Parts: sequence; structure tokens; C-alpha cells
Amino acid sequence: MLRVKQPRSASIRLLDDRDRGEVLAICDRDPVTNVFVASRVRALGLEPGRLGAQMWGHAPGGRLESLCYSGANLVPVAATPDAVAAFAERALRQGRRCSSVVGPAAEVQALWALVRSQWGPAREVRPVQPVMVTAGPPLVPPDPLVRRVRTDELDILWPACVAMFTEEVGVSPTIGDGGASYRARVEQLIRGGRAFARIERGQVIFKAEIGAVTPQACQVQGVWVRPECRGQGLAAPGMAAVVVEAARSIAPLVSLYVNDYNKPAQAAYRRVGFTETGQFMSVLF
Repeated sequence: MLRVKQPRSASIRLLDDRDRGEVLAICDRDPVTNVFVASRVRALGLEPGRLGAQMWGHAPGGRLESLCYSGANLVPVAATPDAVAAFAERALRQGRRCSSVVGPAAEVQALWALVRSQWGPAREVRPVQPVMVTAGPPLVPPDPLVRRVRTDELDILWPACVAMFTEEVGVSPTIGDGGASYRARVEQLIRGGRAFARIERGQVIFKAEIGAVTPQACQVQGVWVRPECRGQGLAAPGMAAVVVEAARSIAPLVSLYVNDYNKPAQAAYRRVGFTETGQFMSVLF
């Protein structure tokens, strides 16, 4: 009898809220690396309509081993080599819907190698992005002028957020919908008490936000110093202030990831007390 070889993606299934416990157990094995995916699942569950993404599970033999978040970002989680191959097959069959592939460097590198011929060329590949974390009090005094942004200060924070995003990602967040979705996200962070800034005379001098949050860890994003104020030693005390408040009121482990070529930022984070615990890789479209 002729045996038809099953596609690797046959071991993939679309997860739903019944899988929430198993998904979070996998994410919690490495709460810093998996903070983005875990925070989304904790807040929104696994139903695609609420999550704004699909969660694929690789379950050879019926036991869930690896995950892949498939939304605006494609994010592998605890992906074994077999899982990476299956996720790549599923992604190719579906077609590219994401604006980036991001996650642990080895997993993203392997996944990108399998989809590049059909999804490439990428707009940019960032192969080395150190993941850094701090669990203790900062090693430098916090900037006393860095505080939570008030809800009535959205219009003050907004230009700094657009400038940071454009500088970091290479495209403006106002392209497409005029920035409506990005502005809504910034407003959500402010209302959640997760946007911090030093504001002087109506201008943002330093800012940072806490993006992903779980009970174990949180992830700092959007760190930015006003260009004319750079080189004045503002970043480390600013980050120290964010770390103090994040550890006090948000989560005990404060993390971030940074581009390898951004040496000044890495130096500032190390001065605060961040240490490298892993590496991410990002593929941007």
C-alpha cells in the first residue's frame, strides 16, 4: 500500500482557551523571554478574535511542546527544530500576514531560513538583539523628574513616541491609518500607568513605556532621549527611575531587548544594573 507522507504541519493545531493552562506553563518556563506572548494570553485568552492572532501548538504524540504566536508579529516559543519546521510550513501555506518575525535568535534564524525564499527580501534583519534583565535596585540614582505620564499629557508624549518609533523601526507609525492604532496604544499605556517620562516646558526629554506585563516580569520598550539632550547622561538615571517604579508596582523582573549596534543604550542599561540573559533576532518587513 502506498503511504502518503503527512506534512509536518499535521502536528500543528490551532489552540483555544481550553489550552490556556498548558500555554502559560510553557511560557512561564522562561518568563523573561516569553513575556510578550504570556502577557497577551493572560490578558486576552486564546480565541483568535480576542487575541488578534492565532496561537499554533506543536503537539507530537498529543503533548503540547512548542508554540507560535501568529499575528502582527510571528513569535516562536520554546520551538524545537521539528516545531520550527512545522511552523514554517504552516506559515508558508497561510502566506505572510505579519510585519515581523521576532523571538529567540536561534529559533527565529531557523524559521527565517525556511520561509525566506518566499517571504523575502526582508526590509531589515537584526540578527543579534541582547535580552537584558534586572531584578534588584538600580545601581545609579533614579532621576527624580521621571514620573508616570498623566492622561492629559497624551499630546505631549505623542510626538516623542512617533519620533522613537520612526527612529527604531525605520518607518513612521502614522503610515496607513494616520497613526490612529498606534496613538490608541500609547493612550492605553498612559491610562494603565505604564508610560514614564521627564517632561520640561511641554517637551519630553526622556521617555519609556512598559509594554508586556505578567506577574513574573515586564518588558520596557520605547526608550528615547530627545536628540539635543543625548550625551548628557540622562538615559541611565531615567531608566533607573522606571526600574524602581516598575519593580514596585508592576512586576519583579524588569527586562528589555536592544539592538546589538546600539552600544550607548547597552552601556546605559548596564550602568543601571541590567545583565544579558539571552538574544533575540528580528526580521522586519
